[in-house]
Amino acid sequence: METSPQAAELPPPPAHVAIIMDGNGRWARSRGLPRTAGHKRGAESVRRTVEAAREMGVSYLTLYGFSSENWKRPAGEIADLMGLLRLYLRNEVANLHKNGIRLKVIGERSRLGPDIVRLIEDAEARTESNVALTLVLALSYGGRQEIVEAMRSVARSVAAGALSPDGVDETIVGSHLFTSGIPDPDLIIRTSGEKRISNFLLWQGAYAELVFIETLWPDFGRAELETALRDFQQRDRRFGGAR
Repeated sequence: METSPQAAELPPPPAHVAIIMDGNGRWARSRGLPRTAGHKRGAESVRRTVEAAREMGVSYLTLYGFSSENWKRPAGEIADLMGLLRLYLRNEVANLHKNGIRLKVIGERSRLGPDIVRLIEDAEARTESNVALTLVLALSYGGRQEIVEAMRSVARSVAAGALSPDGVDETIVGSHLFTSGIPDPDLIIRTSGEKRISNFLLWQGAYAELVFIETLWPDFGRAELETALRDFQQRDRRFGGAR
């Protein structure tokens, strides 16, 4: 199949795509199903999207799986979400490893169950050398909280005399974030039609392109990801510079 001249002129895909996965509850409600059904269907969308991102040449894919604010949800729903997380870590890591995908988890692990933390650590160790795609799961994650923790870490270094206050710059701050060693996202996608960032990658997303999609997360897949990447490729990124 020949490539059209217009397609051939498109730049490469974004190196790092981040997605705010929104709409599981509305998807379930519109079908008269419990919210758990939406979360289960959403887990299937994760599988499809990870596979599509790898095949499209994306190097990093960050998924906003559970925010710091999500701990305010009903206990039953949190228990269901943690159960799904356990299943994902137990059942999907072998498939990730087989496809050369590295898994990294960012967020406040201290709030997760000890067994989940062990599963995360085992999965990260098992996939550490994989290079086809880095899948970053943001769990118990909040952008403001991340920056606060980074500032505390920087302050401890200054207090210990290991760092001068005048030596604190963007590189130093970035090295103390959960995402240290991971490039900033080029593209942030939010599903379900909502148009806000919701405390996600606040520092890292300073110059990310934003794409808001009406599709609810359980219905998101390859076609929607392709549309978002095509939108990104047609934009003129100037990072504050003149045209």
